[in-house]
Amino acid sequence: MEDSDGNILFNVKGVAFSVIHHRRILYDAAGTPIVTIQRKVKSAHDRWQVFRGDSKETSDLIFSVKRSSLFQLKLKLDVILANNTKEDFCDFKLIGGWLERSFAVYAGESSTAVAQMNKTHTGHAFFRKETKNVVVNPNIDYAFIIALIVTLDAIQSSAGTPVAG
Repeated sequence: MEDSDGNILFNVKGVAFSVIHHRRILYDAAGTPIVTIQRKVKSAHDRWQVFRGDSKETSDLIFSVKRSSLFQLKLKLDVILANNTKEDFCDFKLIGGWLERSFAVYAGESSTAVAQMNKTHTGHAFFRKETKNVVVNPNIDYAFIIALIVTLDAIQSSAGTPVAG
């Protein structure tokens, strides 16, 4: 993942047998693991967990992402921070659509978008290139937003259906 000047900011790698384990690691430009994203094995709402570094320890959990409901026409994901143990509310919500190719991250249940992502495609057939344009509001950790986008892509890959357009 690059910034607007083409500088590499992040790199995502799947772990060996990641198709089975549904695990991805997000690295910074220097190659240091920032977060590990892994699907929770037994989960009714397709829950994914995000851990600090390349850990899978419960004590290193940063946040989890799950579908707001089992059946959805428009994608809605709840983001729950690790310290929200009761899960009475979601800390952030990711809402988007397959057809619109755009997604927004909202603070809790509010209508305040803290980040937006749009996908564009250029080229034709076999030479098609996908670009994700991400705008992050001030005072929002952009690594957190990138981790959400990688989780969204992981959910898409595991479902075998297009989540992000």
